[in-house]
Amino acid sequence: MTCAIVTLLCGAASTLAPAPFAPPPQAGTAHYHVPSEALGAALRQIGAQANSEILFTPEEVAGKTAPAIDGDLTLDQALDRALTGSGLIARHLHGAIIIRRQAFSAQPDAERAGGAGDEIVVTGTRIHGAQPVGSHLIVVDRGAIDRSGHATTDEILKALPQNFGGGGNESTVGFTTANNASTNSGYGDSVNLRGLGVSSTLVLIDGNRPPLGGGAGTFVDLSMIPSSAIERIEVLADGASAIYGSDAVAGVVNVKLRDDFRGAETRFRLGGADGFDEIQASQLLGTSWRTGHATLGYEFYHRSRLSADDRIYATEDLRRFGGGDYRSDYANPATIIAADGSVYGVPRGQDGTELSADDLHAGAPNRADGRAGTDILPRIERQSFYASVTQTLTSWLDVTGQGFFADRHSSDRYFPSNYGGVVVTPANPFYVDPIGTGEPVTVHYDFRQDLGPVTNLAHVTSWGLAGSLLARIGAWSGDLHATYGTQRENARTGNVPNYVRLAEALADTDPATAYDLFGDGSFTNPQTIDTVRGFYDAVAHSRVWSTSLKFDGPLFTLPAGAVRMAVGGEYRHEWFGSTSTDDEFTPAPVDGGSAGFPLGRSITAGYAEVLVPVVAAAQRVPAIEQLTVSLAGRVEHYSDFGTTANPRFGLTWRPVHSITVRGTFGTSFRAPSFLDIRQGPGLSQYVPVPLPDPASATGTTNVLALFGNRPDIGPERATTWTAGLDVAPPLLGGATLTLTYFNIDYRDRIESVGGQYYSFLVERDRYAALIDDNPDPAVVAAYYADPNFQNPYGIAPGAIGAIIDGRTANLARVTERGLDFDLGYRWGQGASHYELGIDGTYLFAIKQRVTATAPTTETVSTIGNPVDLRLRGRASASLGHATIAGFVNFVDGYANTAVSPNQAVDSWTTVDVSMSYALDVLGGAFKGLRAGFSITNLLDAPPPYVENVTPFSAAGFDPEQASAAGRLVALNLVKSW
Repeated sequence: MTCAIVTLLCGAASTLAPAPFAPPPQAGTAHYHVPSEALGAALRQIGAQANSEILFTPEEVAGKTAPAIDGDLTLDQALDRALTGSGLIARHLHGAIIIRRQAFSAQPDAERAGGAGDEIVVTGTRIHGAQPVGSHLIVVDRGAIDRSGHATTDEILKALPQNFGGGGNESTVGFTTANNASTNSGYGDSVNLRGLGVSSTLVLIDGNRPPLGGGAGTFVDLSMIPSSAIERIEVLADGASAIYGSDAVAGVVNVKLRDDFRGAETRFRLGGADGFDEIQASQLLGTSWRTGHATLGYEFYHRSRLSADDRIYATEDLRRFGGGDYRSDYANPATIIAADGSVYGVPRGQDGTELSADDLHAGAPNRADGRAGTDILPRIERQSFYASVTQTLTSWLDVTGQGFFADRHSSDRYFPSNYGGVVVTPANPFYVDPIGTGEPVTVHYDFRQDLGPVTNLAHVTSWGLAGSLLARIGAWSGDLHATYGTQRENARTGNVPNYVRLAEALADTDPATAYDLFGDGSFTNPQTIDTVRGFYDAVAHSRVWSTSLKFDGPLFTLPAGAVRMAVGGEYRHEWFGSTSTDDEFTPAPVDGGSAGFPLGRSITAGYAEVLVPVVAAAQRVPAIEQLTVSLAGRVEHYSDFGTTANPRFGLTWRPVHSITVRGTFGTSFRAPSFLDIRQGPGLSQYVPVPLPDPASATGTTNVLALFGNRPDIGPERATTWTAGLDVAPPLLGGATLTLTYFNIDYRDRIESVGGQYYSFLVERDRYAALIDDNPDPAVVAAYYADPNFQNPYGIAPGAIGAIIDGRTANLARVTERGLDFDLGYRWGQGASHYELGIDGTYLFAIKQRVTATAPTTETVSTIGNPVDLRLRGRASASLGHATIAGFVNFVDGYANTAVSPNQAVDSWTTVDVSMSYALDVLGGAFKGLRAGFSITNLLDAPPPYVENVTPFSAAGFDPEQASAAGRLVALNLVKSW
């Protein structure tokens, strides 16, 4: 062993020599007894007790301490326990075991115990065994996941300071319309790095693109991934389209599953907070044989609903907080609007049968809180299955297969969507005319006491298959890969009125069966209510399949080492379909149409990446201990919009051993989603309308307004560069500092400004690029003849003074600058070791421009956008069998610019703690059992007050920046068999 370590220290760390004198690791169990001590010493003891060679460099284990190990374990289980939280992993190589950092791997011809090939490719590079040059890779390993106290994959990622909570998340549905949150009909969860949009972060599972969800196919649904099956999560917060193609503008999140697990692990979690509880249970099984290994996993997760009634700030009446009263006059008892427009409130305490005009409250509409009886978080039940198998076919060829299936049911009580007042004629036996004219009245009525709460039910299924052939041809490897994935989302909105059948029930002259809107409560015949009950169904279906071929290996050798290259090609096909059924505005359910779907497209791509070691430590070049550069490029052709090419350059310079300077430069893109490019009947509208115009002598101008999607929508494009510094001061062993400055220029962003059409002529400077004054009469005539033309105001073609283009198009531009940082310190010896640290993101600016001629506005720390500062502090202690961890989360204050005058929103600070204890010392049934206890939001800090007003409702908090869950206490049990 001494000779092997000397070899490592002499410069062979990148190509570890085999150790033929060591026997292969045993598949069975042995009794290990290792006290908590320095990691290097613990690894030596494990190697001696297992009669196996374990290779490592002193630098990699310096300052790290292993927990005590005592019990009958396999060698892999003993190593897993020793390396927990160290950032290191164990890999088998020709009968020996190599301890490496997680960002590295064994050489391409490495073999696991039993001979199965081991190709580890880290996120941000296609070259296995290498780190992404110039970038900082954030790794959340299994130990960090367990210490976090979080149950689900999306919760784990929400804790990252680089991730903004806006967009498609279960907590934002119904509380905001920003960041496409309203399209999330399946109640999925996304990741939104840098706040640039959920479609601008690429999410991979074991390096594969999964099918898209979110109701409109706009993001990968993280909540479908079982957290118990995760080995680690790698986050590259840097543009990477040169490596991966579309969507990798803000960065890449790669979820690595536990596909090489040995033994059995049972997990159980029981958690609860004020208003809801959760249960999580999982089973993981893994085995290996001489030529392969297999893993099988299952997870069950249940969470009850969190009602708005359990949170004082989840209300439309914000007067108690100093805000407005946004309750609707659609109430029970109802509000009546007479023929002359006067308003009357129906009195309480009566059933509508004896109501007279004198009983009504003139000028006093009744009001109802739309949030009452609704949910902040839906009820969820999910089951997930995962399987993986790797088999060595020959000494140079391995085959790997993976399968994944997840099924989720969600139930959410939603606020009512009122489509206008209900007209009641004198034919209704309960009709009351406040002004005695005998004309029809309009009634604003809350149907929830009759029909029950408006309920959104969602059922989402997702499954995927992946297979690969890995061939080792000398120093090179070839990987033939294929994947298929599909996700289906069924969403039903129930307990809504069918307005056609309601009108018939209101026209019924029989008091026993007619609909009664004039009582205090529900007094209509139940059979009539059932007849009026309607629904709305939507089905979304996403599919993706791909195949790829990659070759990877050394080209030639320089004095600093081998120049390595990865080159490959890919073919991918994406498809999205959507259908709906509507039972609200017709006598019977009708097909709601396909909304321009299904749509599909094919993508072909070729890429190459080269890693060049310019200077190595052995060359003894002054001020350059190491200098490495990488160059990557990718060309992609999309069948629907054309070709895009993106390069990336990376540099890592280590002037001395303790300091690393790095940087990257490249371009990235996001392909338009199917939602952006869909066309078809009903999806475009060309409407002549009169608009306010200060430049007109009459104060208005007749314009032809265009709505829908432009047919020429292309990709969004970005230029990104970063500069970073990593410091590990020798005088402060265990201390580390990481800084990364990033600059993103994101242009041609797909934006819809049609909702602001009324301001086009008032703010001509802002919308000048979208206004065509004095248009060609032939162009106007063509629009008038189009099937999508509507003319509700009867405006003649010759009266059109301008054409305004409110269609979705490549309009906007965003520039973002900021700094990621991480400061940590680890120390300890013997049975105890400790860690302190803080990481965060500070945003200098986010400048947005909605059109080419619009002024640039600063949006950082405004509602709907990331705040300037997010921090996560950490402290942990390992004390023999016990582990204690604590976290402090800080979200800075911001401005609520959606209300006038603008409102200052306070910062939000929460504290999380977790504790666990290994019960092996008790022996017997407790062998391999670890019990844990976690509390998130220990101090039960409520979200800061925000006057959060949407076009449909209101609330007193902002779910994009803070959680309403409150203090959540959980018990965790993990049993290793």
